[in-house]
Amino acid sequence: MPRGLYARSLIIIIAPMVLLQSVIAFVFMERHWQTVTQRLSTAVTRDIAAIIDMIETYPHNAEYEQVIRIARDRLALNVAILPPDPLPAPAPKPFFSILDRILSEEITKQIGRPFWIDTVGNSNLVEIRIQLDGKVLRVLARRSQAYASNTHIFLLWMVGTSLVLLFIAILFLRNQIRPIQKLAEAAESFGKGRALPPDFRPRGAIEVRRAGLAFIQMRERIEKQIEQRTTMLSGVSHDLRTILTRFKLQLALSRDKDLTDALEKDVGDMQSMLEGYLSFARGDAKEETGELDLNAILEQIRIDGRLAGKKVKTSLIGRPDIVVRPGAFRRLVTNLTSNAFRHANRVEIVARNAKGWLTLTVDDDGPGIPEELREDVFRPFYRLDEARNLNETGTGLGLSIARDIARSHGGDIVLDDSPIGGLRAEMRLPV
Repeated sequence: MPRGLYARSLIIIIAPMVLLQSVIAFVFMERHWQTVTQRLSTAVTRDIAAIIDMIETYPHNAEYEQVIRIARDRLALNVAILPPDPLPAPAPKPFFSILDRILSEEITKQIGRPFWIDTVGNSNLVEIRIQLDGKVLRVLARRSQAYASNTHIFLLWMVGTSLVLLFIAILFLRNQIRPIQKLAEAAESFGKGRALPPDFRPRGAIEVRRAGLAFIQMRERIEKQIEQRTTMLSGVSHDLRTILTRFKLQLALSRDKDLTDALEKDVGDMQSMLEGYLSFARGDAKEETGELDLNAILEQIRIDGRLAGKKVKTSLIGRPDIVVRPGAFRRLVTNLTSNAFRHANRVEIVARNAKGWLTLTVDDDGPGIPEELREDVFRPFYRLDEARNLNETGTGLGLSIARDIARSHGGDIVLDDSPIGGLRAEMRLPV
């Protein structure tokens, strides 16, 4: 079965029509042909039997002119009296032998004399030879006299009208399927973090309209929820930053050096956490999609790696241009690479843009992460000090923000063992 709704709907329409016509053609038409052909063949054979009776009743008329005339004018049969030569050898049976079979049965039943028929030689005529006493009767009859030959007209009408109706049904079906396709495209665009298609609106059947309206309402609720969460995080972070500024001012005015050093360290940690909150909030902020050059992203990664004193190798396979939310995508790549720079000396990055998907693989030779903890590191504020020796300023939001951005684009990030000895972070996005 095809996987598409349009193809399946066509099969649902076409299959019953073909089956119905096949049953009609095989059952009704076959019986119709057989019944009509039986009656026509019976009538022709009855006329031939009457001619034979006339010949045998008036044997004194050696030329049989009147018999030939009556057969030609009244019965539409071309009759000839031949010498008593042997009948020709039986002709090969045709593939569709309903006429041959029925006509032979009728001649055997009504006349009961040796005969020979040819229903193949001339497509418009049927030749019949019957052996009589001292002579052979040859009869030429039109095929339409003994065979229902006009039934194909009904078949042509049936097939022709079916094709016309099928064409009209396909046009209407396309109009009914198009709103569903538009709804799927809108949902896919929303899953990739893109705006709705400009021509999208609920239309079609009432069920499809309800699905379209439900999708629009769901999208508005999700966007409103994200906006509320982003506003709340930004507001809380802003208020806390104001309080921290006051703490710093009071510490600067304090004269107790031992006390201020410890407090300044705590304030610095709180400042780092607030920056993480703001970064997390910015990750949810609405941003329009646009084109981005992967070569520029990889070049910036190489520069950052050299500044950090790391060995960085990058490569790009496929087209460099992609359509994403540029700011969010840069933050995603920065979070992945900064983790690798922080914990390893050698980093290899491969970007592959092919078949509608972008795959970015970041391999490092660091200590790695145990397999049973690889999903935990994506939880917000989760710190994995033992496995990766996070620096003191880490808040545990880097990978959470990265995966959140990837999933908002319709993709995901997974962790695995790296072939160069450390951790592999693989991001996959539809583009």
